[in-house]
Amino acid sequence: MNFDMRAQRVIKYFAVAFLLAVGLVGCEKTTRQNIVEAQAFMADAESRLLTLWIKAERAAWIQNNFMTRDTNELAELANKEIVHSTTYFAKEAEHLKALDLSGDIERKILLLKTSPAAFAPTDPALQQELLKLIENIKGIYDRGKYCRNGEEDCLDLSTMEELLAENKETDDLVDIWKGWREVSREIRPLYVRFVELSNLGAQELGFNDFGDKWRSGYDMTSEEFTAELERLWKQVRPLYLALHCHVRSELADQYGTAVVGREEPIPAHILGNMWGDNWLNIFDQVNPPTQNRNYDLTQVLRRKGIDQMEMVRYGDRFFRSLGFEPLPPSFWERSLFIKPVDRDVVCGASAWNLDYESDLRIKMCINITGGDFVKIHQVVSHNYYQRSYSGKDPLYRAGANDGFHEGVGDAIELSITPKYLARIGLLNRSLSSEDDVALLLHKALDKVVFLPFTLMVDQWRWRVSSGEITPDTYNEHWWALRREYQGIRPPVPRNRTDFDPGAKYDISGNMPYIRHFLATILQFQFHRALCEAAGVEGPLHQCSIFESSEAGNRLKTMLEMGASRPWPDALEVITGTRTMDATAILDYFAPLQAWLEKQNKDAACGWSL
Repeated sequence: MNFDMRAQRVIKYFAVAFLLAVGLVGCEKTTRQNIVEAQAFMADAESRLLTLWIKAERAAWIQNNFMTRDTNELAELANKEIVHSTTYFAKEAEHLKALDLSGDIERKILLLKTSPAAFAPTDPALQQELLKLIENIKGIYDRGKYCRNGEEDCLDLSTMEELLAENKETDDLVDIWKGWREVSREIRPLYVRFVELSNLGAQELGFNDFGDKWRSGYDMTSEEFTAELERLWKQVRPLYLALHCHVRSELADQYGTAVVGREEPIPAHILGNMWGDNWLNIFDQVNPPTQNRNYDLTQVLRRKGIDQMEMVRYGDRFFRSLGFEPLPPSFWERSLFIKPVDRDVVCGASAWNLDYESDLRIKMCINITGGDFVKIHQVVSHNYYQRSYSGKDPLYRAGANDGFHEGVGDAIELSITPKYLARIGLLNRSLSSEDDVALLLHKALDKVVFLPFTLMVDQWRWRVSSGEITPDTYNEHWWALRREYQGIRPPVPRNRTDFDPGAKYDISGNMPYIRHFLATILQFQFHRALCEAAGVEGPLHQCSIFESSEAGNRLKTMLEMGASRPWPDALEVITGTRTMDATAILDYFAPLQAWLEKQNKDAACGWSL
């Protein structure tokens, strides 16, 4: 690492503080002086990291909007600098624990050590090996194709996902499902070494393994966090079991019990999705004809001539109705709303703050659809969150934990109800209660179905990191967990040479996944509390906090905290409680659960392990 003179001075200060802590320098320095030394080190670390974050954010923006080999390499170089520097500062900050520090510095040390970027060993050769491994794994995934009849009949992942969503022929579905998992086989030996090096990096920071490191970033012990996840899952599992039971029964009627056993896990290939983590694409197959969603938002938007820019303005106006300041003019000038015709771009919706202060943007190839209209409200919410905490110290410019950002955005999404659409003039009327079951079933096939998958992904990864799951049993345990949590099985036999976990990008890309579980729990808890603050009466799923200054004030106070306080403090600001609670999901889906119980009256629910 190249240091400028300022960094060298700070390291000198740090060295004096460290020697003081072990008794090698005279005791004339006071505790206050120790804290000053630690503050100098931390201030320099934050300053240098902020510079690197901004550099990487700009490189990533260019890469996402101008996809070339050069922009990819520049973005990778910027990310490598972040990994290298974060790892360095996290390792050096370990020594500060010997000093009598303030709670503020202790919190920043924890944030440094548990940062997703601090996962590599400090040895330059091993760090470079790990980064190269990640690059190679990502390359295999990104280039992955399934060629059925030679090189002239090859399918990329996007095409295969479309086929799984649309095709109902089981032989074709099995072929596509299995074909994508041929790609991930190549990743398996690389992943074994990746685990070894990631564990080494975590152990250098004082953790047992990288799973222990990840679980330690939630203002509680690793063991307490694991227990908390299981507690939350037990709260919502009865709803999932009822939904699973209904879906399995409907699919058994359509495909026959030879394909879908009425008391067995559901085969993964018929769920309309490559990973079975949401079942929205089979909604029409499992929604009885007596239930009707009664409106098509896509048709409404197109009939009214609403374009992409106006769709985003609806999202901005939602927050302004809560009392937030509008997004800055630069947002409208610099964001990407429409897919360019002259170049390839990454079209996935995302929110950006390029200078970590006020350069807010979104990048989204918006289609005039109801789904994108709802998504825009969620994406814009991230910009409001980013701006709210932009005045905090650099390490605090993040959500209270890694589930908060997504949880806030998804809570806003829950307010995009038929009543809201009627209030803004997109529907002529709000729907009656008899229309609710179809709406709730559609949402449950996304939100409720997602929960067990989000939990088991990192359960698998943590057990791999601890050594409980060995390379020879990677795939065996993957499917054991999927069976346990999701009630899903592979459509064809799998063996130890397969690496089905690697077929999911977040594992191949080393992206922590438990944040999605937390976000799903939090969004409903946020929604319930904000609806109470807004004084909205009636069923929770019909509530919208649109135009509620009371809900807006409560939300704004929490957003401004960023990561400066433990997440229970932030949760308490909105909900009045310091404990996550999944019962808000049960409240939201109560009409659906009652309906499911009637549908499942004569069915055998559950499955054997």
